[in-house]
Amino acid sequence: MDQIWAIILAAGESKRMGSPKMLLDFGGRKMIEMAITNVLHSKVDNTIVVLGAHRDEIMKVVGSLPVIFCQNENYSDGMLSSVKQGLSCLPENLKAVIVFQGDQPFIDPEVTNMVIDAYRSSGKGIVIPVCEGKRGHPLLLDNKYIKEIAKLDPKIGLRELSMKFPADIFEVETGNRRIFRDFDTYDDYLNELDKIN
Repeated sequence: MDQIWAIILAAGESKRMGSPKMLLDFGGRKMIEMAITNVLHSKVDNTIVVLGAHRDEIMKVVGSLPVIFCQNENYSDGMLSSVKQGLSCLPENLKAVIVFQGDQPFIDPEVTNMVIDAYRSSGKGIVIPVCEGKRGHPLLLDNKYIKEIAKLDPKIGLRELSMKFPADIFEVETGNRRIFRDFDTYDDYLNELDKIN
C-alpha cells in the first residue's frame, strides 16, 4: 500500500512542566487537540496517538477524534519507548511513518505536506524539515527503517538513524520556525501565551 501514517507522541509525564502539558490551553483548545487536528488536516492517511501518563484526562479531550489510540505502559522509559509502542500498532504494509511530538501544536498541515511531498519526489528514506539550515520536526521514515528502530540507543533516540544513514536523508526547507517550537516548562507556555495575547 501507499499509505503514510502518523504517530503522535503524547505519553510523557510532563515532569518539568509540573502539570500534564498535553492539556495546556491555547485559546480554548488543548495542546494535544491542536497537534492532532493539524495532522488530521494534512495529507497523512491515518494517525496513531500514543498515550501513557494522564491517559484518562487526555481521552476526555480527544477520545472522539478519528485516530487510533494505543497505550505505552512503559512511558517512564522515555520517548523512544513510545515510538516503539506506536510502531507496534502500525500495519506492516504502510509506505512511511511520520513521527510528531504532542507538545508541538503549531506544526502547520502545510509543513507536514511539504515533508510528504519531498518524500514522494526525492527517493530518500528519511525526510527532515529544516528552517534556515536547522533541523526540526516532524521526522518521516520510510517503512524500511521501522525494524532499525528496535536497535536504537534510547539515550540517542531517533536521531541515531540520521547518524547511521546520512546518505538517505533529504532536508526540506520549510521557512517555518514553528518546526522547532515545543514546550518543556511552564515558562515556555506563558511565553507563548504572551505572543498570542
